[in-house]
This record gives sequence, structure tokens and C-alpha cells, in this order.
Amino acid sequence: MILTVTLNTALDITYRTAALTPHTTNRVTEVSERPGGKGVNVARVLAALGHETVVTGFAGGRTGDALRELLAAEGPSDALVPVAGTTRRTIAVVDESTGNTTQLNEPGPVVTPAEWAGFLTSYRGLVAEADAVALCGSLPPGVHVGAYAELVRVARAAGPPVLLDTSGEPLRRGIAARPDLVKPNADELARLTGSREPLRATRDARRRGGRSVVASLGPAGMLAATPDGTWRAAPPKAVRGNPTGAGDSAVAGLLSGYVERLPWPERLARAVALSAATVLAPVAGEFDRRAYADLLPGVVVTEQVT
Repeated sequence: MILTVTLNTALDITYRTAALTPHTTNRVTEVSERPGGKGVNVARVLAALGHETVVTGFAGGRTGDALRELLAAEGPSDALVPVAGTTRRTIAVVDESTGNTTQLNEPGPVVTPAEWAGFLTSYRGLVAEADAVALCGSLPPGVHVGAYAELVRVARAAGPPVLLDTSGEPLRRGIAARPDLVKPNADELARLTGSREPLRATRDARRRGGRSVVASLGPAGMLAATPDGTWRAAPPKAVRGNPTGAGDSAVAGLLSGYVERLPWPERLARAVALSAATVLAPVAGEFDRRAYADLLPGVVVTEQVT
């Protein structure tokens, strides 16, 4: 079982417009709702790949109820912990004339100390049964900035490998707890290390505590620095669409490759192909299966001389 943690879950709402024009009324041509938050998206992709997956984190209010109803139809098991506050919404507005997406993210509910303590109790029980753990996304208000570091330490003590995908100070503190894998994007990696040269930055991130570091480089693919070697993986062609959730699909590819014991080059090829196929899907947490099958054989993975 793969456990994904989304402390700041969301109801993802996607609006599609023929063209988005600021400072005026825009007519929406299509609306979709999906259970969201980074770890929820990861779990949905993992379930689509055939892996047993459990989702935990927080959910509350009517938005939380809607999220859980939608999640029940997607495949992952629901182990979300109730909170008194209301789960946030995220709004993605897709401009079909340009392919650009505008994202509006609410902050999330305030989590009380008692609610955090209840989550920790549940998390410890789930981690004991997991083959791998993914800690993903932002922290909701009320959760202390070192929360991911705490969750990394709990997972390491229990045994399963743990992946961390967050940003800012939670990433800085979390990586110091020595997660097995860290998956920042290029901007997050630069803010962590102070370097915009990907190879140098991934090495620096490893020195800060990440056993393996896989950096998302957007359309250029991914760069992985691991104890077994360093590789760069590039998609066979550029794709255009909605990039929301592409990084989450990459995490799903890395985790599924880990539990299937694939070598690093194959894990990276899967992650890059899933990420690109998600850009071609209409909403986050999904991927275009035909595009994935077409893209996967063409991903170029090259070992980097260090």
C-alpha cells in the first residue's frame, strides 16, 4: 500500500473559457470538479496505474464532504481526518485560445492542536502498514512549519521510504529530517539552495539531507541525483495544455517505479511520460492514457558524469 499525505486538501474546480480577458465578464464553457491537493492527485494517478493507495490528511465542512464523495469514485481509500474548518477550493481557469492556466488557491482551514494530535495518531497507524509514503503540498493554517520534518521522522522510524514534495520553509526543515526522496521543481530547488544550475542545486539538496533528489525542469523533463547515479530525462516532444498536476503525476511515477523495483532510468522515464500526459489531460490528477503510452518509449534518459 502507498500512503499519500495531503494536509491541505482541496476541491479542485476547473473553468474553461474560449479566451480569458481581464477586467471584463468571461463566459465559462465548461466546469469540472475533482478531489484535489497534491497528494490526492498523486493517489488518483497511482490508483489509475493499479496501485493500492490510501489518502490521509484533513477534510472539513461541505467542501470536504464533496471532496470525499468524489474521492470515493476514484479508487484511493479515504483515511482523511475530519476538522471543524472548511476544506479549501482551488480554481483553475484555462484559456483555450492560448493554453495558459490561471490558478487561484484558497488558504485552507485552521487546524487546531487537538486536530493535529489526532492526525498524528492516525498517521502512525497508517505508516506502519505502508510500502511507501508521500508527503505533499502546502501546510494549512495552524500546522507548525516543521510538520513535514516531524512526519518524515515518524516514517523513517516505522520503516517505509518517504518522499517529500513541498516548498519554502517546510521543505527546508523537512529535508533536514533526511527523507528518502525529495521532488522540488526548479524554482523550489533554487530557493532552497540559492543556485539555478540544476545539477549543482540537486547535489546541494542532497547534502542538506535528501537521500535522492529529483528536480522537475518543466518542459525540459527531470534531473535525478541519487546514491546510484545521476540522470537527466527528457520527453520526446514538447506538449501544450494544462500543467496543473503534472508534478503530482511525476511523483506517482516515481513512487510506482519504486514499489515495482524498477531501476532509476525506468522510474524517471515513467515520471516524465506521466507528467507530459497530464498536461494533455483536462484536469489535475488525471493523465491521457494514449498519450502516456505514446510518450513513454520516446523519453530519453542520459546518465550525467559527476
